[in-house]
Amino acid sequence: MNQYETVIVLTPLLSEEVAKEAIAKFSKLITDSGAEIVQEDNWGLRKLAYPIAKKANGFFHLTEYKASGDLIGKLELELKRDERVLRFLTVKLDRHAVAYNEKKRSGAFNKKPKQEAAV
Repeated sequence: MNQYETVIVLTPLLSEEVAKEAIAKFSKLITDSGAEIVQEDNWGLRKLAYPIAKKANGFFHLTEYKASGDLIGKLELELKRDERVLRFLTVKLDRHAVAYNEKKRSGAFNKKPKQEAAV
């Protein structure tokens, strides 16, 4: 099984509940196909770098999961068919990206280095 990361940008015209429902639909598709969700991260409503379909904002959601390659085609087909989705991007993670994400989740980057006590 490979590890993937998918970022989904939903239209800003949705309410919070409808956006969560749309994300739940895609998460269910992932888990029903036998994949394991490693992490989900809701980034909320953010400004887009450039307008997409005359929209300047979007709801961003990141999902990291372990799956076989045939799931990606099914997932992307569903994302293309859903009119609530402005954009999406799926990336296959290599071993370095997987290690980086594990460190980030464990909080290794948040730890401050120990300073010597002032004498």
